[in-house]
Amino acid sequence: MPRTSEARRAGVLGHPIEHSLSPVLHRAAYDALGLEWEYDAHDVTEESLPAFIDALTGEWAGLSLTMPLKVAALPLVDFIEPMAKLVGAINTVLVQPVAEGRQLVGANTDVHGIVAALREGGVQQADAGVVVGGGATATSALAALGRLGVTKPIVVVRSRARAGALMRAATKMGVEPRFVSFEDAPHYLARASAVVSTVPADAGAGLATSLTESTVLDGAVLLDAVYSPLDTPLGLSWERAGGTFVRGTRMLLHQAGEQVRLMTGREAPLASMSAALDQVV
Repeated sequence: MPRTSEARRAGVLGHPIEHSLSPVLHRAAYDALGLEWEYDAHDVTEESLPAFIDALTGEWAGLSLTMPLKVAALPLVDFIEPMAKLVGAINTVLVQPVAEGRQLVGANTDVHGIVAALREGGVQQADAGVVVGGGATATSALAALGRLGVTKPIVVVRSRARAGALMRAATKMGVEPRFVSFEDAPHYLARASAVVSTVPADAGAGLATSLTESTVLDGAVLLDAVYSPLDTPLGLSWERAGGTFVRGTRMLLHQAGEQVRLMTGREAPLASMSAALDQVV
């Protein structure tokens, strides 16, 4: 495709950042759209984030944020979009020109990514859902399940005391989560039509051993937000038990596609982005 616009810059920030697949996705999108844009990974800590953002110039279109910056960036932007404010985390910063210079807008595309990935798996609406984990991604998962109709989700956590941010976000969202232990989780997994796991693969492996054909509903979908390894023990066990396993790369694809749309103003070429992703995972 011929080049259609002036060069701009974007990038992903985090620490560590070497593992990030965001450059693969965004560069594939720019190439398909004919944009002469650059997209690089930058190792940025919470301490160095304010200086990095302060140094952004007009050539920048936006930033993708990964851990541990999704909460740390909140006070550094000028405006936070409603969904990001509800979730209490931003994974996207849009650099928008205004009369006096620039405006930084914080957004959250993780919720969009989770909803789109679950819909790929066949979940258009759900009444019973489970979130495994209590961190920032779990809060986005709670919002995503809410969009699909789950108003009383089950949240599986090791320590309820460490899920304070999720509990506060749930109150703002108008959902009523019930917190259960990992030991009690199989009972609730058996009743769920949509499950989102946000814990590391080894943490989910314990749940994997409890899954049999009798503990997964027909057509039930599990999205594992982890994509390293691509095939997690929990996801594979869910699949063997008769459920549908959606890999974390599908969430990654859709959240990146929404970032591309927000930064460029054009619909993301998801097929091209997906093909590029398939070549590296």
